[in-house]
Amino acid sequence: MAFTPLHDRVLVERVESEEKTAGGLIIPDSAKEKPAEGLVVAVGAGAKDESGQRIAMDVKEGDKILFGKWSGTEIKLDGKELLIMKESDILGVIN
Repeated sequence: MAFTPLHDRVLVERVESEEKTAGGLIIPDSAKEKPAEGLVVAVGAGAKDESGQRIAMDVKEGDKILFGKWSGTEIKLDGKELLIMKESDILGVIN
């Protein structure tokens, strides 16, 4: 199923964190926090300013991003758990 976010919204897939610590300890699923890192799957066309002009999006498909811990709305699409969030919820792009 194809999905395109509207306006300044972004569709994000979480990037799973490591299952081991630097010391080699395995972290059980119950102790893991949901990662605040993700991969941009799709982006909207951008919001409009007061004059009706589109404001270009700063992120694009394929960008690896960091976002706030409580950002976005969780959805399930084609069996994948994804997040829809506003571009302003994104803290930065990882290069």
